[in-house]
Amino acid sequence: MDRRRWLVVAAAGFVFAAVVYVLAVLTKAGQAIENAALRGADRDDVSETDAAWQALGQITVYSLAAAVVAVALAGALRRRWDLAAAAVGVIVAGQVVAQVLKRFVLPRPALVEVTGDYARNSLPSGHTTIAMTVLFAAIIVVPWKWRGVLLFFVLPWATAIGHYTLTAKWHRLSDTLAADGIALALAALASWWLQRRGSLRPHTGPRRAGRVVLVVFWSVVAVVTFALGVALWVFPLVAEGSTADEWVIYLGAGSFASAGSLLAALAFLWCWRRVE
Repeated sequence: MDRRRWLVVAAAGFVFAAVVYVLAVLTKAGQAIENAALRGADRDDVSETDAAWQALGQITVYSLAAAVVAVALAGALRRRWDLAAAAVGVIVAGQVVAQVLKRFVLPRPALVEVTGDYARNSLPSGHTTIAMTVLFAAIIVVPWKWRGVLLFFVLPWATAIGHYTLTAKWHRLSDTLAADGIALALAALASWWLQRRGSLRPHTGPRRAGRVVLVVFWSVVAVVTFALGVALWVFPLVAEGSTADEWVIYLGAGSFASAGSLLAALAFLWCWRRVE
């Protein structure tokens, strides 16, 4: 197995997060579009907003601690303390990096006129970072034969959290996308460490048809949601500019948020293809 792929993916994740920050936060156009998406979220159905608040509210210090314990326990049951250390490290490092960047490192200059919470920095999203690092940690620590089950249950939840941060207006699109990139980069670095110390080996058994179907399905969903986001942003913004319907801009942002989480997850799964 070529260990360089982990470093390439890690570098790509960090670069992606940096590019998102520059385009969305350090430009007037980026700030204006994201603020329009937040205003568009006000027109979402009340039931959707309530569901978003409920899902995000379930992510607490206690639930995060429970996830860390579950990941560590999975490694302990396999007697793979190396996998447990790497998986727990991904979750913990994700929160350290996200909170340090958001609170102390990344400024949000006042390039457009805004009021209220729109003015404060919120990149990267801590909630999205939690969801994605928990997913990646689980991929690292579970046995190869159980990854299909993991995809079935955890991937939809992790993807939904990124979308819900926009619906609840807790975060902007850039916050979610940057969190995807950072989580992917940290998970790739942890995987690189595992391979460097000889903890990973190729899987030589047969493929599992159910898992292949799931990966193909989520790949199609990722492509479709990304294409939908492009359509919802490009045509209205080109035709109407700053007067584009904010509801449509919000829908496009939601599509991009879902696509970003799915593509990050699929990239990490690709790296772990037939690896245990």
